[in-house]
Amino acid sequence: MQVYRHARGKFDTPIALTIGNFDGVHLGHQAMLDRLCAVARELAVPAAVMTFEPHPRELFTPDEAPARLTSLREKLDCLKQRSIDRVYVQRFNLAFASIVPDAFVVDLLVKNLGIGWLLVGDDFRFGARRGGDYALLAQMAKRYEFQLEAMHSIEVAGERVSSTAVRAALAEGDFPRAEKLLGRPYSMSGRVMHGEKLGRKLGFPTANIALKRRRAPLTGIFAVKLHGIGVVALPAVASLGVRPTVMANGTPMLEVHVLDFNADIYGRHVTVEFLHKLRDEEKYEDLNRLRQQIQRDVDQARHYLNSHV
Repeated sequence: MQVYRHARGKFDTPIALTIGNFDGVHLGHQAMLDRLCAVARELAVPAAVMTFEPHPRELFTPDEAPARLTSLREKLDCLKQRSIDRVYVQRFNLAFASIVPDAFVVDLLVKNLGIGWLLVGDDFRFGARRGGDYALLAQMAKRYEFQLEAMHSIEVAGERVSSTAVRAALAEGDFPRAEKLLGRPYSMSGRVMHGEKLGRKLGFPTANIALKRRRAPLTGIFAVKLHGIGVVALPAVASLGVRPTVMANGTPMLEVHVLDFNADIYGRHVTVEFLHKLRDEEKYEDLNRLRQQIQRDVDQARHYLNSHV
């Protein structure tokens, strides 16, 4: 899969393209990507995705922007797994946001990318002030001779699949529902980095994993599996939050204590698979109370993992 850091460049062949944020790459997104790839193979052209960085709402309303389900790297990994040939990561800034709908189609899609076939959601909006819609795309498809198709919403057990629905399930600790919407267990990936070593001092060494996102879609203490260290996933307990007992106004951090494990894994890129929420994050009077609670968390996580995994 080729990744381009902008949506421009002329190629020898037309492309089949779909456009969107694709946060989470849930079952609805997967249906679009599968349709894209099927048509691209029929037409013998590359299957391409245009996505945006950052999320548009992070530019216009950063305090109200939704928590990201996937970092850019996680999203690209998911797209690669769906056999996408090209991904255009379009920088979403004020200049790009000001492009009028007609110019978005003519200059960006037709002249720069050379689209031959385009797939969008039936509620797709584009261009300055979200002024473009499917009806306008249909008019311009006839004028500039590219094929256009709309993808309708996907439902699971009567619920419309969306990134918003996945976020709601995660915020409620409803991992079975999130898994049904995503088509896979929810996970977060990152590189293990050095921390303050507080967990080791308390008797529970942790792998501190960098979060490449402004906000996380869930917080609390969880029973998890850690992938990326050896062939078999390792049972673990994770804390995702701001650590109120040890830090005021802290930034979110993902800390993972692997059960019955003690090895140097600094610098490794790992994936944390969330299985069960144990409790919400709390602030304790002192480190001794925190240590006692961590022991209870470890015991509960071990019991859950032994019983359900």
